[in-house]
Amino acid sequence: MQIDRIDAADIPAACDLIAALLRELGGEDGPTGADLLPLATRLIDRPNGNPTVTGFLARDEGAPVGVLMLNACAAVYAGGAFGEITELYVCPERRSQGVARQLLKAARQEATRRGWTRLEVGAPTQPDWARTLAFYRREGFSETGPRLRWRV
Repeated sequence: MQIDRIDAADIPAACDLIAALLRELGGEDGPTGADLLPLATRLIDRPNGNPTVTGFLARDEGAPVGVLMLNACAAVYAGGAFGEITELYVCPERRSQGVARQLLKAARQEATRRGWTRLEVGAPTQPDWARTLAFYRREGFSETGPRLRWRV
């Protein structure tokens, strides 16, 4: 398996995996990879060398099998800059084979490289996604409470 930072050529494959994640979380009416492509391209393909959104793509024999998207954030409570994992998805047939662990390793290396104080992630609703929460706990994440949102 190979983990690579997403570049412009990888964005369509990343969008297909993110679309699969959204369909799994919210049902078959979710977006397609093509629907996500324009926005993902604007967010990821930044020429300044230090994008707000960074992604990692897992490939097995060249085929995309997982994606992790990471946002640069900052907050006083966090002691400054930190990273937020906004999407992490592994194809169902490749789960429990270390793909997500390798993607998290890449995210941790990026956090260290950027001097971030922490990585945060929002877990999906419980108890439906208990395996997801258990995975993050095994990987050293601790719960800090539910996440809320307000749509503009």
